[in-house]
Amino acid sequence: MAADENTGAPFSEIESQVMSALEEVIDPELGIDLVNLGLIYDVVVDEVGKCTVTMTLTTMGCPLGDLLNTEINRAVLSVDGVKECDINLVWEPAWDMSKMSRFAKIALGIHG
Repeated sequence: MAADENTGAPFSEIESQVMSALEEVIDPELGIDLVNLGLIYDVVVDEVGKCTVTMTLTTMGCPLGDLLNTEINRAVLSVDGVKECDINLVWEPAWDMSKMSRFAKIALGIHG
């Protein structure tokens, strides 16, 4: 996954810390974190500490949206300097298995 699919700019130190924190948010159905699943499209932290996480879900009807929302907020707000978390849930580009990291594919037994 490109670090910043939406802006094209490299992540700042605090944005990298947010991405690391998001690696602790595990999709309970798949047992893989949201970053390696390729569900996190972008992270932006502004000068006042507001973090916007642009992401998607594997399916529009994903029943875990509320649980993931809570866990994402917890992870993001655990980063020093982040005071607020806003989740921008998008459906374009649509998620597919090609967005998963090599680690996620191996963990899920997907080869190729």
